[in-house]
Amino acid sequence: MKFAVIGGTGLIGSQVVKNLNAAGHEAVPHSQSTGIDVISGQGLGEAVAGADVIVNLTNSPTFDEASPAFFQTSMDNLLAAAQKGGVGHFVILSIVGVDQVPELDYYRAKVLQEDILAAGPVPYSIVRATQFMEFMDAVLSWTADGDTVRLPATPIQPIASKDVADAVAEVAAGAPLGGIRNIAGPEVFSRDELGRITLTHKGDGRTVVTDPTAGMFAVVKGDVLTDKEAHLAPTRYVDWLS
Repeated sequence: MKFAVIGGTGLIGSQVVKNLNAAGHEAVPHSQSTGIDVISGQGLGEAVAGADVIVNLTNSPTFDEASPAFFQTSMDNLLAAAQKGGVGHFVILSIVGVDQVPELDYYRAKVLQEDILAAGPVPYSIVRATQFMEFMDAVLSWTADGDTVRLPATPIQPIASKDVADAVAEVAAGAPLGGIRNIAGPEVFSRDELGRITLTHKGDGRTVVTDPTAGMFAVVKGDVLTDKEAHLAPTRYVDWLS
C-alpha cells in the first residue's frame, strides 16, 4: 500500500515511515520541510495523490488556547484533500484520557481533532497513547528551580516512542478501526516517582519535591492518563533509560 505520512519527519513520523517501508509498503514522509503546509493547504493535494492511507502526525506549535484552531484548520484541509484523492483510511495519534482533562487547552484541542475525524468522510482510526518516555526531560525542566524539581503525584504510564510508532504503523496497515485503540507502557508510576528514578539514573543530584500544584499536569484528576486495559507495549522505563 501507499502511505502519506504527514508530519513524517518528526519523532514518531520518521519511525512510522521506516516501519512501513521495512514491511514492504511505500511510505512517503511529508512536512513543512518537504513543502507542505497543513494550515494554508499548500501541497496537500500532491502529497496525498495516489495514497491508500493518510497518517497525520502533525502537532500544534503551541499547547495553549491557539491549539484548537490549528487542529480545526489542519484537519479540515487534510480531510478535504483525502476525500478528493480517494484515500481509504485516515489515522491520527492522540492521547489516552484526553477527553477526561477539559481543563487543558491542548487536550480539548486534541478531542476536537478526534471529533472532526470521526465525523468526516473518510474511514478512520485513532491511536491514543500514554505519555512518551522521551518527554520526561521536558517535564522535569518545567518546574525545576535550583536544586529541586517540583512534580505532582499524578499517575502516568510512560511508553517509548518506538513502541508508539510500531502501534501506529500496525493500525495504519490494517483495516480502519472506526474507533479508538489505546496503547500504553507496561508500568504505572506517579510522576514524582518517575522524576526521582530519572534523576538518579542520570546521576543528577537534584531533589524531587512532591507538589500537587506543579506543572501542566497538576490539573489532572485521578488516573485518567493511564489505562491498564490498553494494548501494553513491551519497553520498561528503566530499560529505556539504559
